[in-house]
Amino acid sequence: MPTIIVGGVIEKDGKYLLVQEAQQKAYGKWNIPAGHLDPNETIFDGAKREIKEESGFNVELTGVCQIGNQKLTNDTFVSVVFSTKIVSGEIKFDPNELLDVKWFTYEEILAMKDQLRMENFILGTIDNVRNGLVSPLEIVKVL
Repeated sequence: MPTIIVGGVIEKDGKYLLVQEAQQKAYGKWNIPAGHLDPNETIFDGAKREIKEESGFNVELTGVCQIGNQKLTNDTFVSVVFSTKIVSGEIKFDPNELLDVKWFTYEEILAMKDQLRMENFILGTIDNVRNGLVSPLEIVKVL
C-alpha cells in the first residue's frame, strides 16, 4: 500500500512556517507541516489535521501547490501539498514529535538547504506558492 502524505505551505508576512523533525530518521531536519493520511480521512481533512497537530494553526486550504511521487525499494510515497490561509491559532506543537516550529524568510530557507528534510520537495512547494503555480481545490474530487 502506498504511503500518502498531506500537508501545507503556511505563509504570513513574507515568511514561511517550517517544523523541525524529532523522529530519528529525520532528526533535526526542517520540513513543511505534513504527515500521513489516516484511514477514512479525505486529503483535505488530513492536511488540516496534520497542519494543526504540527503547528497549532487552523487553516483554510486555498489550493493545491504540489503533488509528489517517490519510488523507494519497498514503498511508494504520494504527497499532496496545499497552499493555506491561517484562520486561527498560534504556534503550538508536541515536543515528542517536533523539536521546534519557526517562521523563515525565503532567503533563509535557501541558505539552509542542507538542513531541509527533502530540499527539492520543500523548495518546490514554496516556489510554487511564490510563483502562483497553485491549482484550485476543485480539481480534487472526493468520491
